[in-house]
Amino acid sequence: MPSVDYSGSVTNAKRVCMSQSGPQVLTPPAGLYTPEQRARRDATAWTWVQGVLAPLQFLVCLISAGLVVRCLLTGEGESLALWSVMAKTALLYLIMVTGCIWEKVVFGQYLFAPAFFWEDVFSMLVLALHTLYLVAWLQNSLEVRALLFLALAAYAAYAINATQFLLKLKAARRQSTAPVDTATPSAMLQSGDGA
Repeated sequence: MPSVDYSGSVTNAKRVCMSQSGPQVLTPPAGLYTPEQRARRDATAWTWVQGVLAPLQFLVCLISAGLVVRCLLTGEGESLALWSVMAKTALLYLIMVTGCIWEKVVFGQYLFAPAFFWEDVFSMLVLALHTLYLVAWLQNSLEVRALLFLALAAYAAYAINATQFLLKLKAARRQSTAPVDTATPSAMLQSGDGA
């Protein structure tokens, strides 16, 4: 009986299928996208939407972070700093919704597609921190300094998450410059590696 690798990595996942010659292991194509997913990614307008919203959100985050730090250091611009976090949060919600639609079009599911699983998991933390800020601000349940520090924590999580996505984008670009293998994965007979 062949062994099956369920390591969780998209490129390492293997599936066993039965053929006339016995159990065989199918290895999916290496890379972030299959040729079909790459074609869907390139054809959908949602890719363009994400490409516009992501740098816009980053720019708003930088401006807001500057306003938040300025307010914390000088006590000036409190209202502007607080509202800038709201603008960043609104953009986050928008990019999350459009990102889910993009993921559905490209991968067939709204969230946690294997190619972006860990990015989506960490996005939930980013969303939770921004939502906590929103709720605390609306309920007036935290002092201004605490709200601003919460915003900075949300921004730090966002920076980590943005880095995850940038690394995936870099991997996708590397893959898109590689020759495309449109053939179906070949079945390979697994030698007796154990049960």
